[in-house]
Amino acid sequence: MEAYIPISLLNDYIFCPRSIYLHSVYNAFNTTTYHQTPQVVGRIKHENIENQTYSSAKRYLQAMPIYSEKYGLMGKIDIYDTETKSLIERKTKVNKIYDGYKYQLYAHYFCLTEMGYVVENMYVHSLTDNKRYLISLPDKEETARFEEVVNGVKEAVASEMPVLNNPAKCANCIYRPLCH
Repeated sequence: MEAYIPISLLNDYIFCPRSIYLHSVYNAFNTTTYHQTPQVVGRIKHENIENQTYSSAKRYLQAMPIYSEKYGLMGKIDIYDTETKSLIERKTKVNKIYDGYKYQLYAHYFCLTEMGYVVENMYVHSLTDNKRYLISLPDKEETARFEEVVNGVKEAVASEMPVLNNPAKCANCIYRPLCH
């Protein structure tokens, strides 16, 4: 049986390939050891999805496990609205649509469509200001880039992790104490 890659690793990989390795180092510890305020707030805001208490309406699938045989990915969606066929990824505060957000939604999209669901719309929803950002369905070019990222994660998991030298990203990285 082949191991599946958690979809959350795509965002980590895009942020910094080494964070995949450092995340695995921290996995043995309680998250209070290394999570900073943004991660704690995000986890708290995500609890109503994990507990499936976002809504009692049957139209919303919440925290549903998903997988893709084609890409070797697995994870959970935040929300899929069965009436509007919309996939919604919730973030605490969205200042910019990062590639990691898009590729996380693409992964959810490919998993859901492979599982037989129809996805017509995708959104990143910013909880702090209640703004919703439409993300285009992946075209051929975006699908090719997504596949490069997935292959990069697969290769990174099996090899030595490179150090990203981006002071702006490193300054905000929760793994900074282990990295430098």
